[in-house]
Amino acid sequence: MNKQTRLLIADDDNDIRQILEILFTGEGYEVIEARNGVEAVELTDSSIDLIILDVNMPGKSGFIASSEIRKKTLAPILFLTAYSQESDKTMGYSAGGDDYITKPFSNSELLLKVKALLRRYQVYQPHPKSIVSKIELNGLTVDTQTEEVWLNKTLISLTHTEYKILELLITNRKKIFSIDHIYSVIWNDDVVGDSAVMVHIKNLRKKIETDTRNPKHIKTAWGKGYYID
Repeated sequence: MNKQTRLLIADDDNDIRQILEILFTGEGYEVIEARNGVEAVELTDSSIDLIILDVNMPGKSGFIASSEIRKKTLAPILFLTAYSQESDKTMGYSAGGDDYITKPFSNSELLLKVKALLRRYQVYQPHPKSIVSKIELNGLTVDTQTEEVWLNKTLISLTHTEYKILELLITNRKKIFSIDHIYSVIWNDDVVGDSAVMVHIKNLRKKIETDTRNPKHIKTAWGKGYYID
């Protein structure tokens, strides 16, 4: 019997939690509720498949909660936010978020985003993993079977989105991927997501490059995109 997909919903608004619980249980998901950021961190464990975080919560904001949750799981994090400025989106991605949706939102849009994130996390594999298991390059090792990454034999902790971007680039070496192309493949969405891609590339470089100003792994083709040589 397949395990029921578990969603953690964190929002200090009781009405929103109830609406989302009805929405997602109606789709066959199991819903765990948190009333604030503190509870969200406490309730997160390996059984949670996706986390939905409101940004503005008392005690501990969604951004802070996300940073702490990232220490416990690589499950996708979707932010609910009342703000649409690029700076707020960038902050969310920097805190470990995978996607966001701006309030007010439609139930159908939210469902589409959740299903897309779950598909990427649980099912979607853009490259056949039986062909190549381990890829080694300049001290970097990527195991496409286990989705583990090492730098100079030290295991590196990447979010699922960071890993997928790295896998895309390293399994297509020398090919330049535009920001739009990366967003389309990784987010499975045709909407332009410049800030999302750029922040994830920046975070990736911090983790796998010894010198982020002169990266030897993920390189920039100015005006074109990113590639691994």
